[in-house]
Amino acid sequence: MPMILTEDQNILKDTAKEFCGEKAPISQLRKLRDDESPTGFDEETWKAMVELGWAAIPFPENYGGLDFGYKGLGVVTEETGRTLAASPLFSTVWVCGTAIDLGGSDEQKSELLPKIANGEILMALALEESHKHSPYGVSLRASGDADGYSLSGKKTFVLDGHVANKLIVVARTSGEVGDRDGLTLFVVDRETDGIVVTRTFMVDSRNAANIEFESVSVGGDCVLGEVGCGADVLDPTLDIARIGISAEMLGSAQECFDRTIQYLKERVQFGVPIGSFQALKHRAANMFCEVELSKSVVLEALTALDEKREASDVAVLASLAKSKVGEMFHTVSREGIQMHGGIGMTDEFDIGFFLKRSAVTEQTFGDVNFHRNRYGELQGY
Repeated sequence: MPMILTEDQNILKDTAKEFCGEKAPISQLRKLRDDESPTGFDEETWKAMVELGWAAIPFPENYGGLDFGYKGLGVVTEETGRTLAASPLFSTVWVCGTAIDLGGSDEQKSELLPKIANGEILMALALEESHKHSPYGVSLRASGDADGYSLSGKKTFVLDGHVANKLIVVARTSGEVGDRDGLTLFVVDRETDGIVVTRTFMVDSRNAANIEFESVSVGGDCVLGEVGCGADVLDPTLDIARIGISAEMLGSAQECFDRTIQYLKERVQFGVPIGSFQALKHRAANMFCEVELSKSVVLEALTALDEKREASDVAVLASLAKSKVGEMFHTVSREGIQMHGGIGMTDEFDIGFFLKRSAVTEQTFGDVNFHRNRYGELQGY
């Protein structure tokens, strides 16, 4: 499969760009933040996204999907990143939909994937338990009993946790914290007795929550995948999600770069545009090169998903994309602030929203250091 977009994918990208610019601009995110929206996203905009088929893009047709591939979902996500669109697309489709598609039984897929595709339900992954990403650092216990399992523990940084109808909870049924073996995934209704959800207001206005599980009873039919082998579903799910968040970061970084270049052309100092200053030209050229490199990395990773390459190859590309794009977005967002000068630090200018988004997305499912180290380990170093 060539590492380029097809005609249909380009049409989808253009449609997504037009939609996000008109229906989900940064001004919408600003309003949601200022109004302290109880959901953190505009429900009508999300409904329109679903009607466009975005929530169904990667899933098989027999489960209500469009089977259009992750490259198709990637170009849409890139455009949502440009406007920092607030929606459950990442948590529900990229993360939880993928987990169900990879590890769910036929019954679970038949029940949940069509509901995700038509926007009937929202979902969230309850994984993290500390301030640093640690996929196997799970201490939340799932103790077996006569009726199924009892979940006890806490989760943090659960994206869209307070609006999700269902949660995919990563729990430990055996082994010690840090062990890959012994993890089990459960699909749990958020309204189940014993679940306490506390919304957190992120610096980038993204939805997240802390969740406590106090002896939450779930049936054996809630297990996603095999008991004790949850990592076999979790690992590829996280890699696909990392590629997805990299596509979003790429879109955000491109928009930040474009806005910065435009400002360099408009801002006049000493009678000339500041973009004519050689030092700023060099810095802009460096940003351009980093953005272009990141485009290639993300496109290759998305292509690998659609080609269904080996899990080991996808894992390498996922860590490469997450580290490279995370580093690039970090640089571009901070350069954008600096080149805007003092006005870039004010809330009136939108450029600051990109700096805040980069700070959160860098940490989502592993920061640059995590993925550099993982990339080296996967390559045998």
